[in-house]
Amino acid sequence: MDYYKTLGVEKGASEAEIKKAYRKLAQKYHPDTGQGDEKKFKEVTEAYEVIGDKQKRAQYDQFGSAGGNFGGGGAGFGGFDFKNVNFDFGGGNAGGFGDIFDSFFGGGRSRSSTGPVTGSDVEMVMQIEFEEAIFGTTKNFEVSAYEQCDTCSGNGAEPGSKIKTCDTCSGTGQQIRMQRTPFGQIQSTSVCGSCQGEGRIPEKKCHSCEGQGRMIKTKQIKAKIPAGIHDQAVIKLTGKGEAGQRGGGYGNLFLHVSVAPSSEFERIKNDIYTKQKIHVLQAIMGDEIKVKTVHGEVDLIVPAGTQSGTVLKIKEHGVPKIGSTQRGDHHVKIEVDIPKKISSKEKSHYNELIALSKLNITPQSRGLFG
Repeated sequence: MDYYKTLGVEKGASEAEIKKAYRKLAQKYHPDTGQGDEKKFKEVTEAYEVIGDKQKRAQYDQFGSAGGNFGGGGAGFGGFDFKNVNFDFGGGNAGGFGDIFDSFFGGGRSRSSTGPVTGSDVEMVMQIEFEEAIFGTTKNFEVSAYEQCDTCSGNGAEPGSKIKTCDTCSGTGQQIRMQRTPFGQIQSTSVCGSCQGEGRIPEKKCHSCEGQGRMIKTKQIKAKIPAGIHDQAVIKLTGKGEAGQRGGGYGNLFLHVSVAPSSEFERIKNDIYTKQKIHVLQAIMGDEIKVKTVHGEVDLIVPAGTQSGTVLKIKEHGVPKIGSTQRGDHHVKIEVDIPKKISSKEKSHYNELIALSKLNITPQSRGLFG
């Protein structure tokens, strides 16, 4: 493999040009990127490890080889995984890998925070009745979540015992491991298994929470449901989630509201819809009828000549708009009820109406009037 060609530089390229070329290609092919190519990444890394080092470059220019496992098309890598390594070779032995990876991968170093950690958020579904969504309500319910341990006040130590620096990681919260690779020794870090990244451990763990500083408890929550809330709305209760760790604050509680349907009313946004049957004579002559709304019974004028399917509106008798004094409207769809049976006296009167209207209706087509 021609290392200069692999990096796309001339044989007489300067160290700065070689470093710049490698930086560009390594960023392009690194396995952690969306379009990474591990094979090409290994090739450009091998090339840079050789011609990015003065001594190895001189040997390569003179003999076509830098010794060791290099020059073999990456065979010396043995399936090494570059995704989780710390590119810190120390002493400049790898031609500045640490500096390059710091610039666009943040050094590849996995660091564990030993500071306060905010507790997790909690989500739950709450079902309310149709009327509760219209007028609002207050709900009391229980939530099981992590709460700060009362025995140790959250520090994980048995009362009377002290918190000491972790002997395993010396308080860093990390364990460092060295690996031998074709590049030399590679340093990788991981969370300390003794203190779980905290850097400190209690001399004696709390007997209640076993050193965790928190434990699952059931707590009572009160939530105010605003008037006019919609189905599938989400209410955020700040600080009502799980307790944090190492002195971190509480998470939040998110209530997903589910509104039960009504057998009488249909809601669309802030408006209410119902159906109302009236007699055919009410539709012809007009009338004043009683209509049930979510705010109580009201009088509604049905104009003379109202057709079946007509929608009449009762203003401001719908759902309250959240954060406002305004309300939606109530819409009434009129359904003209045609009688299926009538008395002989009613039949006589209808026949008189037919005669007055001069309609050409034969007895066979008169149905209940025949």
